[in-house]
Amino acid sequence: MCGIAGIFDTQSDAKPDEALIRRMTDAIVHRGPDEAGYHLGPGIALGHRRLSIIDIATGQQPLFSADRSIAIVYNGEVYNFAELRQELQELGYRFHTRSDTEVILHAWEAWSSACVDRLRGMFAFAILDQTRRQLFLVRDRLGIKPLYYALLPNGHFVFGSELKALLPHPQLPRQRDPRAIEDYFAYGYIPEPKTIFSAVYKLPPGHTLLIDKGRPSLPQPHRYWDIPFADNGLVSQDAAESELIERLREAVDIRLVAEVPLGAFLSGGVDSSAVVAMMAGLRDQAVRTCAIGFDVAGYDETRYARQVADRYHTDHQTDTVAADDFALIDKMGWLYDEPFADSSAMPTYRVCEAARRRVTVALSGDGGDENLAGYRRYRMHLAEERLRSRLPLGLRKAVFGPLGAVYPKADWAPRYLRAKTTLQALARDSIAAWFHSVSRTDDAQRDKLFSASLRRELAGYNAVEVLREHAASAPTGHPLSLVQYLDLKTFLVGVLHKVDRASMAHSLEVRVPLLDHQLVEWMSGLKPEWKLVGGDGKHLFKRALRPYLPDDIMYRPKQGFSIPLAEWFRGPLAEKYRREVLSEAMTDSGLFDGGYLRQLQQQHASGRRDNSTTMWALLMFALSERHLATS
Repeated sequence: MCGIAGIFDTQSDAKPDEALIRRMTDAIVHRGPDEAGYHLGPGIALGHRRLSIIDIATGQQPLFSADRSIAIVYNGEVYNFAELRQELQELGYRFHTRSDTEVILHAWEAWSSACVDRLRGMFAFAILDQTRRQLFLVRDRLGIKPLYYALLPNGHFVFGSELKALLPHPQLPRQRDPRAIEDYFAYGYIPEPKTIFSAVYKLPPGHTLLIDKGRPSLPQPHRYWDIPFADNGLVSQDAAESELIERLREAVDIRLVAEVPLGAFLSGGVDSSAVVAMMAGLRDQAVRTCAIGFDVAGYDETRYARQVADRYHTDHQTDTVAADDFALIDKMGWLYDEPFADSSAMPTYRVCEAARRRVTVALSGDGGDENLAGYRRYRMHLAEERLRSRLPLGLRKAVFGPLGAVYPKADWAPRYLRAKTTLQALARDSIAAWFHSVSRTDDAQRDKLFSASLRRELAGYNAVEVLREHAASAPTGHPLSLVQYLDLKTFLVGVLHKVDRASMAHSLEVRVPLLDHQLVEWMSGLKPEWKLVGGDGKHLFKRALRPYLPDDIMYRPKQGFSIPLAEWFRGPLAEKYRREVLSEAMTDSGLFDGGYLRQLQQQHASGRRDNSTTMWALLMFALSERHLATS
């Protein structure tokens, strides 16, 4: 696992500044503390920071073809590299390392851009082909590894594993994208391809980008893969359960290759427990497992992790985070560069920190909820869809719209009395309703939050368009499969963004077997009615896991990886909010309504409203702005 950076001069063959590519690469030293590598040539500069996992002795980068006409910098792991290596050797290619990097390099020589179709793993890489005068960028299918890029006014095409790798370039335009701000306050992160800067982009998952020398503008990324949601032909649920376990076991097995210590995260939830169960059956030695607990009972689930650890005799370690562990807050701006509002980023950072003390590679259970319908919101959406299908949109708007408008926002009330969100959802079409259910702030609140000038810049743009664009190209129209598809394209990518930054901050590689693309393709083709049965999400997965996990692990209420934000903002973070969010830098930025920023805190302090989600998003935005202003 590594960090990459580069400069490709699209207009000339002048050699880029060596000090600049070194600064760009050094900005992501945390991603690869073991080695650094550079290459400078006519119109090109490549940088690489290495975290040694496989082929420690000879896997240095940039790596060149035999005639040095092709070079690669690469971040990731290709798990089928041994089979590809054999195939390439049969085609006549000679290998000088044991690394998967050289496999990708020869795969480009053999199959050109179609090489990505053969790769199984997580990756972001750039290939320089000097004969073709091209630069080829790739991001893995699900977006596990990140890749940022921009075409600068001087003709430099720059790229890097994180936005901070691009910041040292003196010509990087830093104008904020108003649509990205709208997206951020809706989703809690900035969805691909946007970034906080109008001129900088994230390469979307499952896409490639080919840059030609002399081209005056950026080409559009090319999508090489999508989640098919095509019926896989299984008609027996028992057969599907058996095959799911076999496929999961195989996806875990190919991720156990490493020349460094390897372990797993164990939260005590279904997905991480399933991964650990598979690992225990594949390894002779005890699996090293790590868990994070909280010193507040309502947020702690380490007893469930311990139950699984005891069952599989893992080498288990639990670290406890104090309820007042907000010392990390100031680091969040640097860590994520762009604003990122998922508060579970802090415990994720801590569990990665704890894991890195014992292992260099950790397997995680991310992806199970999105692939197998584990979230509660899927059940709620299907219930609403049944009613939406019975009444025309015009009638629903007329009936439920006014009811949703007048019904009080009862944050203080029991959940069954909080009908406002449901009434509002019933007055919308399916995509708008799903957007309403996943948004951190609703349309009305963002309208109050943003200044008049920002609203003018938005020119009517609404973050729901992110979902509408994905829905327009979705391969399925089934109510459950469609929202799973939307989550895999948006919400999950935000989760992976969180895990990548938190893990790489500690030079920890995280592997995600439930996001093996072959397994994802197969799971997408399972019958939706096997995934969600009544109120039971991940129904088929839980049935398949009955020989491996007890019912009290699989059927307990889903807890999540959260921190006590509401309490913090009524206590120790109240002053932090005033100092950062109510600062002149924020209130005079021209982006927000200063009066509403103050009102949010006053309402929250009184206990009448729980505004902690919005307040956290604002705090993270302020810290990101401070970081970007000084970088």
